[in-house]
Amino acid sequence: MSQVFVCGVGAVSPAGWDVAAMRQALSQGVPLPVEPLLRPGWSKPLRSRPVPAPIGRPAFLSHPRLRRASPITHYAASATLEAVARVQSIAGPHCRLGVISCLNAGCVLYSSRFWAEALQDPATASPLLFPETVFSAPASHVSALLGDTPSVYTLVGDPGTFLQGLSLAIDWLEDRQVDACVVVGAEETNWLLADALWHLEHSAILSGGAGALCLSLNPAWSIGAGLTAITSAHSMTHHTCRTAAVKSMRSELPANQSGDLLCDGTSESFRSSAPELAAWRDWTNPRLSPKRILGEGLMAAAAWQCVAGVDALMQGPYIGVNISLVGGSQQAIGARFERAQPATVPAQSAP
Repeated sequence: MSQVFVCGVGAVSPAGWDVAAMRQALSQGVPLPVEPLLRPGWSKPLRSRPVPAPIGRPAFLSHPRLRRASPITHYAASATLEAVARVQSIAGPHCRLGVISCLNAGCVLYSSRFWAEALQDPATASPLLFPETVFSAPASHVSALLGDTPSVYTLVGDPGTFLQGLSLAIDWLEDRQVDACVVVGAEETNWLLADALWHLEHSAILSGGAGALCLSLNPAWSIGAGLTAITSAHSMTHHTCRTAAVKSMRSELPANQSGDLLCDGTSESFRSSAPELAAWRDWTNPRLSPKRILGEGLMAAAAWQCVAGVDALMQGPYIGVNISLVGGSQQAIGARFERAQPATVPAQSAP
């Protein structure tokens, strides 16, 4: 793998609409407040950690393509713009920027609304809602917001797919299809998702938002961190149980080293976290668990892990961070970020 630099990070979470808000919440270490989420026909509400309303209307919402867009697109757009701000300011309009959108549940709010209308009266169901129900809608809107984007792709899978997105971005960079590539993972909250999650794990608390990383081979665009490794994807099948898959992933990442941080995916749910806790029980260095503070954000939570890990490299004393990402049903996969000093050479428009 070529030397890959992180050029920017972005986040929208229950803590707020930027990385700084998420950093503050994680540093305090206190789980964010839980709010009731009504389920039609039930007197007892479900639980969620929703994204708060932004302070002031974001300027990007004035774009015509975002006029009817769902919250998941708003989250993805905000995180993406934050992540690419540095590259756009240095390289200007000449940078060929790729976009990879990673989703697990996808556009649930508009899907629920559209199919409710279709079931009630198919003749009056709004055709304007349907384009917002497809998985590729956020990537399409974000691409239009950024302008000239030569490569745009959507990956759908369990949360481990976010690291697959980073791997695809590296392929694009090495093939010189793009000069920089932003990978964004996003989800939105809805009672359907909260109910499904409750049936899988009663203690899990649904949340929404987005996280984004911008990658490039150009050292002049680096924020001071590099992506040095992505493990193999260890599938969960009837032949390979979840615990074995997590242990295999963990064996490909460095053991305890001075100055290292572990950013894992454990949460309040002991049952789903048990295999990961067992695989890393010998870890003695600092550990960061974003989902314990922010909630179960599915693909967004996977992106938060990477963003939080990179941000910790930039803000703290760490020299490396291991990302342990255990998907819900498909794979266990990990990544390694290390500190990389930004180059002092003049900025270029291509790596």
